[in-house]
Amino acid sequence: MSEPVRLARRVAELAGCTRADAEQYIRNGWVRVDGQVVEAPQHRVSGERVELDPDATLEAVEPATILLHKPAGYDAISGDRPAAALVEPATRWVHDPSGIRPLKRHFQRLTPLVPLDAEASGLMVLTQDGRVWRRLTEDRDDIEHEYVVEVEGEMKPHGLQRLAHGLSYAGRVLPPCKVSWQSENRLRFAIKAVQGGQLRTMCAQVGLKVLSIRRLRIGRVALGKGPDGAMPAGSWRYLPAGERF
Repeated sequence: MSEPVRLARRVAELAGCTRADAEQYIRNGWVRVDGQVVEAPQHRVSGERVELDPDATLEAVEPATILLHKPAGYDAISGDRPAAALVEPATRWVHDPSGIRPLKRHFQRLTPLVPLDAEASGLMVLTQDGRVWRRLTEDRDDIEHEYVVEVEGEMKPHGLQRLAHGLSYAGRVLPPCKVSWQSENRLRFAIKAVQGGQLRTMCAQVGLKVLSIRRLRIGRVALGKGPDGAMPAGSWRYLPAGERF
């Protein structure tokens, strides 16, 4: 049994590279110890089998942004039942088209963005990327969201027009939005700067009771669809390179 050494040293010897490059390979998830990916350069090895992936590159790993289909009943930003707890390797959507290799670091220091009522479901964003954070916080009032709202009751006369423009919430006149019937009991909203509870109050003002709310899109980013339909509740996918809010 050989004396335990840092994994970075063993990889440097194995690949004939510098210690710094070996550490980068390890942090990027390209190194396996007895078949398991290890991302800690300081990990100690002795007689274990150490392998460097033949496709390994030294390109820096980009910070992750995760798109979660939040189920109803979970808290988006803060609360006793955080939706962020659902984000783990086992719940990744099987049809995630991003091609991104999951790394342990992707599940650390994720910041939830863009509030969504606890009783609502749909698209939620968690990110490590400062660029995404700035876009969704500094420009939040300019980004359109799409919701499907299931309702019951009889809409008041001219209710659709009033939903689109003419209502107030929390003491302010709401800006125009786009509203249409998706089916006989589902409304589609394309709307900006939504506040907590706003959609329920808007519907109540025109005589409708909200049964459910689901967010389908934030800006240009949607939940995502695969061969079996939309990404299911409780699953997540990566925001791939090139997809922008």
